[in-house]
Amino acid sequence: MASGRLADILLPSTPTLGDPKASVLMIEFSDFTCGYCGRFYRETLPALKAEYLGAGKVRFAYRDYPRDPEGWGLVAAHAARCAGEEGQFWGMHDRLFDQHARLGTGVIMQLAKDLQLNEKTFAACMDSQKHVPAIMADRELATALGFRGTPGFLVVRTDGHRFSDPFTIPGAVRYDVFRAEIERLLKKR
Repeated sequence: MASGRLADILLPSTPTLGDPKASVLMIEFSDFTCGYCGRFYRETLPALKAEYLGAGKVRFAYRDYPRDPEGWGLVAAHAARCAGEEGQFWGMHDRLFDQHARLGTGVIMQLAKDLQLNEKTFAACMDSQKHVPAIMADRELATALGFRGTPGFLVVRTDGHRFSDPFTIPGAVRYDVFRAEIERLLKKR
């Protein structure tokens, strides 16, 4: 995949941070129960936000890659999407990573309460399992891109409609690896 339509890798429903007009897009494929994903969230994402997202140079997107198609990673991914229906995807995202070692139904419902989500709406969304097909489609894309574990990152140049110069980073690598790839893409015309 050398280039293509942005819509092929970034769905309108994909949660993003940063300027939609940024010339570099970084997509994380992640699992809320993955320790390395949590380390990226705690150590690397804040540095990316400070240096690139805040400056409008990089847009960051989150896509799901639950390692176990029936475990807590899938339940947590569904919880984040249900929270997203009430405008709280990123709030739930952050809390799920903060709680990753203690996930359970009670914990997830407490996080929803902490975010002041409508309890009945959230519970109905969770019971519906309606986001599972989209979560599994994210997982299939991650596998098609060659990721065999989490986290995995796809970094591309974009003009908002198309993407080019894709580069994959498997695993939670050091911040300077991300910085080198982002800088390489920012220098391209």
